[in-house]
Amino acid sequence: MSYSEKVLEHFEHPRNVGDLPSPDAEVRLEHPVCGDIMSLAVKLSDGRIDQVRYRTRGCVASIAAGSCLTEMMLGKSLAEASSLQREHLLEALGGLPNASVHATHLAMDALAQVLKKLKA
Repeated sequence: MSYSEKVLEHFEHPRNVGDLPSPDAEVRLEHPVCGDIMSLAVKLSDGRIDQVRYRTRGCVASIAAGSCLTEMMLGKSLAEASSLQREHLLEALGGLPNASVHATHLAMDALAQVLKKLKA
């Protein structure tokens, strides 16, 4: 299985990894098929995503997808973050092998759940 340079960069040097003290919203999801787990935490400031952290226990693609997603989320309003699509993440990663596409589903499900909590 070969990964794009972008995937390998995010895997080897993940961004925004760790815990976020007192987040405005936090979720933890497990992919039902592969078992990868992703946590995503967000803090807002002036209606925008000011801080975001994630943790992933899973494959190369899941770690890279979480890292890339957090970069895509930073600075966005909730509406802008809601408009992010799985295809945007896949494109930002430079594509993924078919066997690894599940990673984008996990990341986008985590985004949807954290946004749902923020809007509640």
